[in-house]
Amino acid sequence: MRFIIVTGMSGAGKTTALKVLEDLGYFCVDNLPIPLMDKFAELTLNGNSDIERVALGIDIRNGKNLAMMESILEGITMKHIKYEILFLDASDECLIKRFKETRRNHPLAEGGRVEDGIQTERQMLCFLRRQANWLVDTSRLLTRELRGQLEKIFSKGEEYSNLYITIVSFGFKYGIPIDSDLVFDVRFLPNPYYIDELKYKTGNDKEVQDYVMAFDAAKEFLSKLSDMIRFLIPNFIQEGKNQLVISIGCTGGKHRSVTIANALFSILNDKGKYGVKIEHRDIEKDSKH
Repeated sequence: MRFIIVTGMSGAGKTTALKVLEDLGYFCVDNLPIPLMDKFAELTLNGNSDIERVALGIDIRNGKNLAMMESILEGITMKHIKYEILFLDASDECLIKRFKETRRNHPLAEGGRVEDGIQTERQMLCFLRRQANWLVDTSRLLTRELRGQLEKIFSKGEEYSNLYITIVSFGFKYGIPIDSDLVFDVRFLPNPYYIDELKYKTGNDKEVQDYVMAFDAAKEFLSKLSDMIRFLIPNFIQEGKNQLVISIGCTGGKHRSVTIANALFSILNDKGKYGVKIEHRDIEKDSKH
């Protein structure tokens, strides 16, 4: 029997997470009144039920009853009922954007500013975030990417460390991505832009990749970079970091940075302990064919 409590910030993807879990065979209940939570756990997990996997959505809609949840969870633990907490989170900027795009009111805004509702909600849910077994930051995730991470955790049983890595290629001429944690400059590598047959191709094309990676400097840089990132990842995890943005830049963000970003993605993507995605921010800018 597996009992998952799905919670988190409004707008962070809790409804999507419950739909994914339902598709994975979980019996899902959303917004159950918190005072009924311990009885619900007993009834579904007492061994006499045909239900083997349960996901329970709990969020700010429970209002003042949230204050009871900490003691209810302690009571459930004393009854030897095992549970896991999945907490969906996102940055304030991302949540504000989502509420404005959907024209929905934040449940705690009360006709006021969304920002104020978000801050109040963070304070009310902080105890659940601290206790979470799984913390998934959806700020940069598409729905299909969130589904992939949840399937890793709850279907495939892969080890997951709550860290999501985004590798971004970019062009320095357009500015450094403002959310970068680590920035690497690959403008020291020979530039395919000056090769006529490669000029209008990108680092997604094999011809450009072969050209860039034919240089010893590119191979050595990629080896040292991947070694450093693999060293940093467990230290970031220990620190409690859940989002890591690695930005790799060249002049225009089309050739060298894309090639190195793709190669680093291939190295990191098969580890299973964390989520990885890649973005090529500037690859389509100033395209002239």
